[in-house]
Amino acid sequence: MNGLTFDIAHMLAGGLVLVSFMLLYQDRLYALLNVYALHALVLSLSVAWQAYVQDAPHLYVTAAIALVFKAGVIPIALHRIILRLGIHRDIETVVGIGMTMLAGMGLVALSMVVMLRVTPEADPLAREDLAFALSVLLLGLLVMVTRRNAIGQVVGFMALENGLVLAATGAKGMPLVVEISVAFSIVIAFVVIGIFLFRIRERFDTVDIGALDDFRGERR
Repeated sequence: MNGLTFDIAHMLAGGLVLVSFMLLYQDRLYALLNVYALHALVLSLSVAWQAYVQDAPHLYVTAAIALVFKAGVIPIALHRIILRLGIHRDIETVVGIGMTMLAGMGLVALSMVVMLRVTPEADPLAREDLAFALSVLLLGLLVMVTRRNAIGQVVGFMALENGLVLAATGAKGMPLVVEISVAFSIVIAFVVIGIFLFRIRERFDTVDIGALDDFRGERR
């Protein structure tokens, strides 16, 4: 593998980590969805490049799925859900943006240290891409736990899943049947999430999960 090929693969994987930080920074729903679409676009480019590097044509299917569904269909559908439900478009966070970003940097540092230490004999490209993938996964989890809005948590979950896809493709790809299963799982999960959001809005007149705490009498 020549140096340019290696550098482009790292640039795309590192770009996905950078866009994950952009997700953490957003405090408006529309901006969050737009950044998630960019997140999925960078993922599709990274997977397509891995398909070229590994000479694995089936990975182009994964890249196409990410581009069509994650960068296009899902963000557009969530935009329409926000409009239809009249959801408040500011996102309430559990802690401040500054503390969240610092926590994100700590998670990235942890990912690099852990993954580079436990995979000393692995292929250099796979080894470092796995470190980037773990960073994306943990940052997606951080988005989930720091957002009180249900849609914000859905976006965090989908960003986390993007990290899993990056890990699978970086580790010499995954079988086509797994890619198809993942695609159907995403569609099914999205349908369930849509129904869930409509039901919350119908019952509580909001999608802020704090309303659920109030309903159970858990908030002081």
